[in-house]
Amino acid sequence: MTPGQRNLITDVPGLKVGNADDSTLKSGVTVILPDEPAVASVAIQGGAPGTRETALLEPEQTVQTIDAIVLAGGSAFGLDAGAGVQGRLAELGRGYAVGPVNVPIVPSAILFDLMNGGDKDWGSSLPYRDLGAAAMDNASVDFVLGTAGAGKGATTANLKGGLGSASMVLSNGVTVGAIVAVNALGQATIGDGKHFWAAPFEIGNEFGGHGLPSPIPVNATAVRTKLDARKAGANTTIAAVATDAILTKAEAKRLAVMAHDGLSRALWPAHTPLDGDLVFALSTGRKPLKNPVEDTLHIGAAAASCLARAIARGVYHAHASDTDLQQTWEERFG
Repeated sequence: MTPGQRNLITDVPGLKVGNADDSTLKSGVTVILPDEPAVASVAIQGGAPGTRETALLEPEQTVQTIDAIVLAGGSAFGLDAGAGVQGRLAELGRGYAVGPVNVPIVPSAILFDLMNGGDKDWGSSLPYRDLGAAAMDNASVDFVLGTAGAGKGATTANLKGGLGSASMVLSNGVTVGAIVAVNALGQATIGDGKHFWAAPFEIGNEFGGHGLPSPIPVNATAVRTKLDARKAGANTTIAAVATDAILTKAEAKRLAVMAHDGLSRALWPAHTPLDGDLVFALSTGRKPLKNPVEDTLHIGAAAASCLARAIARGVYHAHASDTDLQQTWEERFG
């Protein structure tokens, strides 16, 4: 198994990603845009999620496909980004057909970045609708990692967070990818050092090639979170995984569940009462499966691996900016 050409979720055929952000605001939006409506589901494991249109992603619900997925900063204010994307999709005539009307289906999730040093004094004019529309307009197969999009103002317990992505091509030709905005309560690195929890999954030197520390420090599993610095508020790692394999909605649900293993491999602690940890899963439906049970097992494992790698890449590629409250990995260890 090797990464795709870009080592991004857009290696999955039929997907584009768009970012829009504001440096003064220290926040932004990321849109995952399938070329055609995609089968999707979601698994929520954190105790403090913020979402829009996620209930309809359960396998028993009527709507089978989505038109876009939105990851946004801004806490609950950021849910407005979904409306901006929905408006752009409506202009294109996309959406779930209800008689003569099309209703674009845009599930969304947000992270808490309201206390990261950015200017959030927006009054009654929320910026996220416009950021959502701009991210939709910027959709492409190439996009920036680190301090960009929904990861613009993301943080972890000890370092700046960011937007990460990774991909993998399986031996049967199926492509799997992940994208994540890392804003965790816990850490992506081990103890006080430069090594990433996701190191066993690294391919090449995609986040430095440092491997695991030897010996493992005695304080490696000490629980260190943003609460240690008395930084109040919620935290969330929001992600999406995707494949070009043809999946049912129930299979997409299982894919989202399995992908959470990657989150827990890359962050310590994860799935806490103060995280809104969430993973969307979607299928662009290009490749049939010869053995659905065995194939979905391998796709799920690949999704978890991609998500772990994407989390480390999001932190690794973060860059410094004015009014930062935390150092980047590069500043501390580069």
